[in-house]
Amino acid sequence: MKTSDFDFDLPGELIAQRPADPRDSARLLDIRDGLRDRVIHDLPELFAPGTVMVINDTRVIPAQLDGLRGEARIGVTLHKDEGAGEWLAFAKNARRLKPGDVITFGGDFAAEVLVRDGAEVRLRFNTTADGFRDALEAHGRPPLPPYIKRSAETDPDDVSDYQTMFAAREGAVAAPTAGLHFTPGLVDRLMASGVEFVSLTLHVGAGTFLPVTAEEVRDHKMHFEYGEISPDAAARINAARAAGHKIVSVGTTPLRLLESAVGADGQLPAFRGDTDLFITPGFEFRIVDQLLTNFHLPRSTLFMLVSAFAGMERMQSTYAHAVANRYRFFSYGDATLLQRVS
Repeated sequence: MKTSDFDFDLPGELIAQRPADPRDSARLLDIRDGLRDRVIHDLPELFAPGTVMVINDTRVIPAQLDGLRGEARIGVTLHKDEGAGEWLAFAKNARRLKPGDVITFGGDFAAEVLVRDGAEVRLRFNTTADGFRDALEAHGRPPLPPYIKRSAETDPDDVSDYQTMFAAREGAVAAPTAGLHFTPGLVDRLMASGVEFVSLTLHVGAGTFLPVTAEEVRDHKMHFEYGEISPDAAARINAARAAGHKIVSVGTTPLRLLESAVGADGQLPAFRGDTDLFITPGFEFRIVDQLLTNFHLPRSTLFMLVSAFAGMERMQSTYAHAVANRYRFFSYGDATLLQRVS
């Protein structure tokens, strides 16, 4: 497959710059049976009792940093915690960096460059774990994707807007954006209708925003992300499947972790570790039945994933409908509800 197979035309004015207010007023394109224009607020009417919605409880950290190496300005986006004070990051002006260089981010908060590979660097910060969190809060910004345009200064609204109501475990450098549509009132209504919620953790990395530059899809390199599925979460999902209930993934991140962890016997075990699962058409899904997800970038790994899940032709027609009907795209945009192809 070629990357160009996953291209489509998207007018720039459809890229959402702010989330819907209230969150559950965002539009929802339900394509499980035809094309139905709905709103997120309708979700409690769409699922049978016993349905399990799997959410990602990761919490976004202020992972965007501006620093100096000497007089050179260096922008850094952290994307994976390697432990022992070391992080993988993408750096602007990375060509100016070499191992041994020190980037200063403010006060005495700094990091040494250990390795550089193209635009990616491995950094060792000069703080304790607690000191690192405090320093990020003092000097970092929400790591908004590049298509959300802001001034150099932090927009206070983004600190809360770019965080889901489920956020509990720090470590993501990108929001699991399907979860941004939920409100406490919506969750209460879903639970009252018989829907169960199960949480897992996948610390989303900034690699999710990287364009696919390879001509052939198979040549694209996925970045690792860390995830955890607790024994209780695995048991509840296995029990629901055994009882014939549907598993709905709230976003692509729970889906990727579930499909990474599932065993050869079709059972979901507890899981703790990294995944770089790259889902493209032809992938055999074994856990997730339905997927609630935002509209994704052309030529992106996430558009490849939804094309694998619901079918390439169907997703092209779905996105054409969304564009024609002025749906809002990407992180702060609207959503679509997909059914897995047989």
